[in-house]
Amino acid sequence: MPNILEVDGIHTFIGQFHILEGVSLAVPQGSITALLGRNGAGKTTTLRSIMGLNPPREGAIRYAGEPIQGKTAFQIAAKGIGYVPEYRAIFRALTVEENLKIAERQKGDLAKRSDLIFELFPDLKRFYRLPGGQLSGGQQQMLAIARALVPDNRLLLVDEPSEGLAPIIIEAIVAALRQLASHATVLLVEQNFRMASMLADRYYILDDGQSVHSGQMADLVNDRPLITKYLGAGYAGTPVTPTPERSN
Repeated sequence: MPNILEVDGIHTFIGQFHILEGVSLAVPQGSITALLGRNGAGKTTTLRSIMGLNPPREGAIRYAGEPIQGKTAFQIAAKGIGYVPEYRAIFRALTVEENLKIAERQKGDLAKRSDLIFELFPDLKRFYRLPGGQLSGGQQQMLAIARALVPDNRLLLVDEPSEGLAPIIIEAIVAALRQLASHATVLLVEQNFRMASMLADRYYILDDGQSVHSGQMADLVNDRPLITKYLGAGYAGTPVTPTPERSN
């Protein structure tokens, strides 16, 4: 499949700090690609750089073959890229319906996508009129992902969806993201290696703001020395379930 996203040697600064020092990656259309690395490796900054929230000073970013570096976050989102930030970031005082409604790019987007959203996240239909702040942590994460599905986005950038969630809720998120992959391409940042390995087709590893390794996830799960070197000894030997084959 052709690459829907290509990041080529980007350098990103936050204030005086040089966070990304040459990150490159390619995301094939119809895939789930995991971005891995220790805390502070630059994973979230990579997503924010792609979205134009922390614009890179050097390098190139192409979406569907078109350069997008230098564009505003609004312009990038309008091209069909959805962003699910870390820590969910929903509007707690607004109802589920209102949280989804404000994500419309064009009037009627929610009506067109509601069947997909409620198929993936049936809890959101049950609590449609409930304020977001009254949802459980897992339901709030479902709402955050659903909000990125309201417009017809072709690419989703999803940051740490399992953060702070119980294992049974993580299983529900995994199932939803697997289904979602038939509708949109996903670039996933995930510290939970078991979850990432269950979902992703391919992976990229960042270390100190640089791309240091990439390949097929099925190969990484059996490479304990590589896991230990870049992710930590605690991840080596983590039992995983191979990613099921998907038709793109």
